[in-house]
Amino acid sequence: MLDDRDRKLLMLLQEDASVAMGDLADRVNLSLSACSRRIQRLEEAGYVARRIVVLDREKMGVPTTLFALIKTAHHSDEWIEKFRRVISDIPEIVEVHRLTGNYDYIVKVVLPRVEHYDVVYKQIVRKVELFDVSASISMEVLKSGTAVPVDYAE
Repeated sequence: MLDDRDRKLLMLLQEDASVAMGDLADRVNLSLSACSRRIQRLEEAGYVARRIVVLDREKMGVPTTLFALIKTAHHSDEWIEKFRRVISDIPEIVEVHRLTGNYDYIVKVVLPRVEHYDVVYKQIVRKVELFDVSASISMEVLKSGTAVPVDYAE
């Protein structure tokens, strides 16, 4: 079971995983060793999936975001696995979700400029058959992040 200190530690680590252990310990009112043990326990229990660095997309040269909505006529395990391999090999594709509703998948693509989408699109359709693809360019980011709520964890 998680307590309030565990939740606060998880929240703080989500904000910045590079925070010094001493600072974390101070912010949750624990000794350095107790804080370190808690974080290790949270990692071992699987609450912390991984620690990553978030890069600045402007500086990395991929400021444009495009969302592609995909329909497919195929739903076999073999097709899904082939699609998974194809999208995994394209670094501009940063997120893909299988959906309910009118579309089967939504694909988040980061690009140096919108015209580069054609390169990504051709990489997909050369290797896997799609029924329909509809793309939309993100005009403005209203909210973005990787943090998840910590209040529901047990």
